[in-house]
Amino acid sequence: MSFQWSARRAGILFFASVVVAACCASSSARTAAQPLLARGSGTQADLAACASGNQLPDFASLVERYGAAVVNIQVVEHESSGPGDDDPDDPFNQFFRRFGIPGPDRPQPRNMPPQKGTGSGFIVSSDGYILTNAHVVEGADQVTVKLIDRREFQAKVIGIDDRTDVAVVKIDAHGLPTVKFGDVSKLRPGQWVVAIGSPFDFENSVTAGIISALGRSLPSDNYVSFIQTDVPVNPGNSGGPLFNVKGEVIGINSQIFSETGGYMGLSFAIPIDVAVNVETQLVRNGHVVRGRIGVTIQDLNAELAESFGLDRPRGALVSMVEAGGPADKAGVKPGDVILAVNGADISRYGELSSRISNMRPGSEARLTIWRNRRQLQLDVHVAELNEKPERTASRMQPGHLSNQAARLGLTVRPLTPDEKRQAQTDGNLIVEQVTGPAASADVEPGDIILGVDGKPVRSADDLDKAAKSAGKTLALLIQRQDAQIFVPLRLP
Repeated sequence: MSFQWSARRAGILFFASVVVAACCASSSARTAAQPLLARGSGTQADLAACASGNQLPDFASLVERYGAAVVNIQVVEHESSGPGDDDPDDPFNQFFRRFGIPGPDRPQPRNMPPQKGTGSGFIVSSDGYILTNAHVVEGADQVTVKLIDRREFQAKVIGIDDRTDVAVVKIDAHGLPTVKFGDVSKLRPGQWVVAIGSPFDFENSVTAGIISALGRSLPSDNYVSFIQTDVPVNPGNSGGPLFNVKGEVIGINSQIFSETGGYMGLSFAIPIDVAVNVETQLVRNGHVVRGRIGVTIQDLNAELAESFGLDRPRGALVSMVEAGGPADKAGVKPGDVILAVNGADISRYGELSSRISNMRPGSEARLTIWRNRRQLQLDVHVAELNEKPERTASRMQPGHLSNQAARLGLTVRPLTPDEKRQAQTDGNLIVEQVTGPAASADVEPGDIILGVDGKPVRSADDLDKAAKSAGKTLALLIQRQDAQIFVPLRLP
């Protein structure tokens, strides 16, 4: 479900018509970024002074004190020969190679030069542990850390977590300067923030801006609710720290939205509490353990919120519940809207993924659920997330026309027993044609209809009844390949 290309080869992400550029690599385009929590203590009055009064902030004291803890990371990856290499044991290859010519219709072997990249990081312990982005160091054969005093160290990669794009590296040094960590819960849009990193390999470059928004979800990241800023961030900044005015690290600079690959005013940082949790587990265990409750969720727009009787779009809409999973055992159902976890409100669906994944397997989560236009509480035992990808069901082929729900713009027919087994579905109706409201809502031929407004649909008659009784909006639950999603239909 990731839209991210190799950071070394592309350095950009595509979403809709906009390019999402990772902000880490320089010319070879290694990118990324994420936050980490610092181990220092206390705050400096001179650093906080700029937060009061009417004058613009002066970040000189911040940079002077903590800039030395920000490092430049150089990576080298030695590529093997190109994909057209010949088999040395093939007698035909031996013949042509003996005369120094390429074989017929075979590309000549090419020794690829080492690929180099640049990123940033920051020191979180005086004995040499450094936080950076996973994509900065992933796949690297050699990692070099350069300090502000021009010393250089060969670094060892301690651990990498692709889901959050956080990595920990270690250098053999002692008495190093370190950063300290801030409290993400106290952040507010409009606060001043500062980034230090190595954009385009210009080491310890300082840029400043404000927090634009909190809890941003990006299309390729379901486990991080990003801090959005307008701090100028460019290739080479990936993995570098984002400071508040007190000199505390509150995030790791990670990505930008861009149509050109350069900075266009939208930068995203991974909150430091997420990064610290990952760092602790990587150092202690070498891998990250995450929680899960066994649901598939989606965001709510205004039409879906109206369909379920919510006052406004909020929470995470449950589109599928894993049979026998923790949520299923607790009584969670498709069509439920999860409004809060342990009393903490869920504004957007990405916040639920982040909160649950950060919970310890075996712990208990109290969910505030919206169902049938009222709230209820359910307690769910958090299980451990299995990182292995699930199998994808095959797409169904359309058959003969059976029935039509004209008001919805759907032509449907019953599924055959073989089709139900192949799709591993409990649904009975497959979409053959779409027009009108269904087409406008991007319903597709081959979708399997499971329910309407949280109620199961077993037959074409059930669908007709739902269409006749629906108001201005209707939430259609469909299965598309191995995913279940609610689709809002605006009816005439």
